[in-house]
Amino acid sequence: MKPSCRRWMPLLFLGLSLPFLDAQAASVRLGNVMSGTVIQKDVQSIRERRFENLIEQRTDFSCGAASLATILKHAYGQPSVTEESVLAGMLKVSDPEVVRERGFSLLDLKNYVETLGYRGRGYEVAPDTLDEVSIPVIVLLDLEGYKHFVVMKKASGDRVYVGDPALGNRVMARDEFMASWNSIIFAIVGEGFDRNTALLDPRQPLTAHRMQDIFAPVPRQKLLDFGFRHADLF
Repeated sequence: MKPSCRRWMPLLFLGLSLPFLDAQAASVRLGNVMSGTVIQKDVQSIRERRFENLIEQRTDFSCGAASLATILKHAYGQPSVTEESVLAGMLKVSDPEVVRERGFSLLDLKNYVETLGYRGRGYEVAPDTLDEVSIPVIVLLDLEGYKHFVVMKKASGDRVYVGDPALGNRVMARDEFMASWNSIIFAIVGEGFDRNTALLDPRQPLTAHRMQDIFAPVPRQKLLDFGFRHADLF
């Protein structure tokens, strides 16, 4: 079944008017902290933090395009890529009428990335091996009947770190993720992958357990396991 996307708005914020949520990043100057000194600190708005290293979807059917654009921009170093440019490219390799009715499919994503010189690979992953997925991938979630593409950054312990183009960066309980997921991951492989991509190092609570899980670049062999070629890694 081809997915459709729907914007979700957390009920907590309905009816509230909080102007600082959409404020842009700014520098805050703190005076009189120490005699004769001024401290300047760059800060992010709540909204900017929520969509950090993530491209937000602008239409109800563009979750796949936004997820794909996120990986191309932040894992393959394409700073100029946008949701709009990916949408335009995907429409060229898909049936517009089907897209209007059902949204994009994984096949549409695969056909598009291949026009860019990458390879799209779909894998079925057993639940007990989810932590071994070592590159950012696109997954399809069923959220109360709505099919929705998101970026799965990593899974660790009882958490799954997700870049949701509608809701922003969030951490899902593993059980919640498993109940919504169809066991398929879609990987984009090819030249130019950044093994130090920020997508693999999402913000998370600082705990003693986390101190044992220090971020490190993806080993070469793990990339080869996902379909990368030796030539892609030079």
